Amino acid sequence: MNRVMITATNTLSQLQKQMDIHANNMANVDTTGFKRREASFGELLVQQFNNQPAEELMGVQRMTPEGVSQGVGAKLAQAKLVSTQGSLKSTDRALDFALTGEGQYFRILQQTENGAEIRYTRDGSFNLTPSGNNEVMLVTGNGDAVLGQNNEPITFSSDVSQFTLLEQGRLQGQTANGGTETVNLGITVVHKPQYLTQIGENMLSLPAEAEMDGIEIYTDLAGQFSGDISLSQGVLEQSNVDLSKEMTDLMNTQRSYQFQSRSITMADQMMGLINGIR
Repeated sequence: MNRVMITATNTLSQLQKQMDIHANNMANVDTTGFKRREASFGELLVQQFNNQPAEELMGVQRMTPEGVSQGVGAKLAQAKLVSTQGSLKSTDRALDFALTGEGQYFRILQQTENGAEIRYTRDGSFNLTPSGNNEVMLVTGNGDAVLGQNNEPITFSSDVSQFTLLEQGRLQGQTANGGTETVNLGITVVHKPQYLTQIGENMLSLPAEAEMDGIEIYTDLAGQFSGDISLSQGVLEQSNVDLSKEMTDLMNTQRSYQFQSRSITMADQMMGLINGIR
């Protein structure tokens, strides 16, 4: 296999990953609070060839670096999570919330094969489900518990019927007898979104090594940081996917994929011509 085929084959596999990213973004264009990813490429190893054997002529009237650099393709360097704010859609529903601060996420307790783990989401469409002891628990659309500032599931008395969002992320429920119950929503701001991993069901996670040094990666907005919470009630944040841009980028990537495929075909034809010389 010659260098043209190696370069094209290496790049084809990376372009396929970029197309997968665009496809995932487009599939989630209507997903509440979804954040798109953006691919960036880096060059693979480059081999330097000296095309001027005469040392006395090297550098004479030359405007470019010495030698010829031959690469072996490109690689997907990073799939960056774009945290820009999505548009807000009014629902007038008391248990619909939208985070309007960039980088802020609700903390969710999700049951996994390794036990209960804390996840993060921008989807603020919550519901109530019975949890026993004459109480109801605040959950996501998938039934996962919404956590409070103390990382415990949020519960109310079963007779709570009205909810009002107070300042600093406090949610107040009014009971049938006129009493009130107030809880603090657990919200985290992620300073370095590249550590977030999309794990499906509109959830994100942080690696264990990031949590060990958490104050640099994220901050739980509690106590003195509660004033930084930016939250609205009765609205939902839409995804930040621009469908027209994703379509354009996808077509450009497909065209690049076609060019690389054509390179392999042309290299194969040239090798066939060489082998056919008598």
